[in-house]
Amino acid sequence: MKKNIAIIMGGYSSEYQISLKSGNVVYETLDSSKYNAYRIHIFKDKWVYVNDNDIEFLVNKNDFSVKIDNQIITFDCVFNAIHGSPGEDGFMQGYFKLLNIPQTSCDMYQASLTFNKRDCLSVLKPYGIKTAESYYLNLGDTVNESDIITKVGLPCFVKANKAGSSFGVTKVHKKEDLQNAVNVAFKEDDEIIIESFLDGTEVSVGVITYKGETKVLPITEIVSENDFFDYEAKYLGKSQEITPARLTQEQENKVNIMAKKVYEVLKMKGFSRSEFIFKDNEPHLLEVNTVPGLTRESILPQQAAAAGISMSDLFDNAIEEALK
Repeated sequence: MKKNIAIIMGGYSSEYQISLKSGNVVYETLDSSKYNAYRIHIFKDKWVYVNDNDIEFLVNKNDFSVKIDNQIITFDCVFNAIHGSPGEDGFMQGYFKLLNIPQTSCDMYQASLTFNKRDCLSVLKPYGIKTAESYYLNLGDTVNESDIITKVGLPCFVKANKAGSSFGVTKVHKKEDLQNAVNVAFKEDDEIIIESFLDGTEVSVGVITYKGETKVLPITEIVSENDFFDYEAKYLGKSQEITPARLTQEQENKVNIMAKKVYEVLKMKGFSRSEFIFKDNEPHLLEVNTVPGLTRESILPQQAAAAGISMSDLFDNAIEEALK
């Protein structure tokens, strides 16, 4: 009997349009002989099932069911394609845990932790995971530009602590530009992280649970046409994404070990994509994404393809792992 799969997409953050693209790719790719797929749009003002004619049916939040033509539809599994809140920060994971509905991403604590860049890096440091020098600010704190530059140097990156897709990120070259970058970051979040600039090769490493085993996918090298891997570089074609990355065997081994260690130390499940920059031949972790982009242009599907895993197999495996 075919399984009913709810593909959740949208979300409450600036990333909602990218999430809708990811969710629609999952919808178009899932094997219709195995699954009845339902597109569920999750927004602050409405949770709705959207059919192929773009007609909306309200989702009952009490049990995550949908009533269609007097028939109540319930779901065997949820495919999480929400980037940002509430799909990547633990809220949906907690909700589905309470309803006892399997879902394809990591558990609530892991989602919440990895979404908070500051906390995630702090947890991983004792395990020998190298990171950039950092300085933290909360909304309302005094911005002491001299202290910040003494700690992290110039240029530096000012980032919203809990945001994705390079929203709220600025590369700062001059002291007088620091305050404006802080203001930009605070538009996305009430916590920010300011990090030293690491001048080296940037790579993205996908790690997934595949057929019951932790699998590190082929590494992607990021070469941005812009000053860094910003929104334009990620989504508007202003970068080269080279898979497999042009690394030495030693560099490849080091970052593979590191990415797998991050996944296993954090007790991750489902998809993950970790970003690293090499400094002095050592990979330094920037962040961990637990609901990475799943469009045809996205990095993780490219990596899976390089590993001989089709998108259909990638998504099917995610559901099979969740149903275990």
